Amino acid sequence: MAKRDYYEVLGVDKNVSADELKKAYRKMAIKYHPDRQQGKSDEEKKAAEEKFKEAAEAYDVLSDPDKRARYDQFGFAGDQMGGGFGGAGMSMDDIFSHFGDIFGDIFGGGGFGGRTGGGSRVQRGSDLRIRVKVNLQDVAHGKEKKLKLPRLVSCQHCHGTGAKNGTALETCPNCHGNGVEVRIQRTLLGNMQTQTTCQRCGGTGKIIKERCEHCGGQGLIRKEDIVTVNIPAGVAEGMTLRMGGKGNEAPGGGIPGDLLILIEEERDAQLMRDGNDLVYNLMLDFPTAVFGGKVEVPTIDGHARVTIPAGTQPGKVLRLRGKGLPSPNSYGNGDMLINVMVYVPEQLNAKERAAIEALKGSENVMPTEQTKNRFFSRLRRIFDND
Repeated sequence: MAKRDYYEVLGVDKNVSADELKKAYRKMAIKYHPDRQQGKSDEEKKAAEEKFKEAAEAYDVLSDPDKRARYDQFGFAGDQMGGGFGGAGMSMDDIFSHFGDIFGDIFGGGGFGGRTGGGSRVQRGSDLRIRVKVNLQDVAHGKEKKLKLPRLVSCQHCHGTGAKNGTALETCPNCHGNGVEVRIQRTLLGNMQTQTTCQRCGGTGKIIKERCEHCGGQGLIRKEDIVTVNIPAGVAEGMTLRMGGKGNEAPGGGIPGDLLILIEEERDAQLMRDGNDLVYNLMLDFPTAVFGGKVEVPTIDGHARVTIPAGTQPGKVLRLRGKGLPSPNSYGNGDMLINVMVYVPEQLNAKERAAIEALKGSENVMPTEQTKNRFFSRLRRIFDND
């Protein structure tokens, strides 16, 4: 099913303030929370859960200024740029943990359905970063690339637990499986309670009695994986794409990290990129510039025939509309700009020299004041734009 616009999901307009956005999300969270669906059919409960997750994803993006700016500019394509949105595919537990302040505020700090803070910590794998080179053809049409990627994956011998032969883990005696240690300290102002991550189990609530011989108790081994990376059309140098869950796995069945793909754009031998436009420097011979004609110029997908008007001046820019690169937000293609330059011969034989000498001083060959003004006006526009 196609995604709905995030603003539409929360029932707000694009100029919504942070406070109004939070109120809109609170309203949706109350309406579609699973605890509010008692007595309804399984289909209705499933639909409400999807609405609940959809609202959480929308709020996750729009409540973050950076994510919201990318979404406003690129739409859903912004999920693959600048670190990604990261809100898609959140589980119910992720949502309660991520937006616990909102849920606690609604229900007086108790959360929804008895879900509160604390408890053993779910570990998350580390992110991986790679650089991928793309050429203009990749940028124009998108590209699927298969990459060899060394990453940490769950040990098959212990099933990611880190315990020998996959034996059961024991409850941590320090935190009693809670993952946190609570200390009470007496002060002049009374007893002060502090809560810290359990040092013995690292917040997991479990400890290993006998370590797995294959992974040394880490629950992970390094393996070379083949990862298929889809490069969307319209990417540019310096952009970062994010593939959720394709980073290092986490021990104990935790949440895998993400794969961050930094785009490096290769220079093309003939075409230069200017945003979504392509620029080609066309060197014309003197007779074609004078009399006009047809020439071939390179494009992304081959060549195009271009008509050169008679009397074409150096610095004139010809435009082929739609022959540039696509926009990441799917709003059409840029143009191809052909920058005309005229070649002045450096060496001439006697016959060629005589022919040109015969033109010297001719009325139609010498530039007029009007021609000079037009030429220098064009130069001024070029420098002003720079």
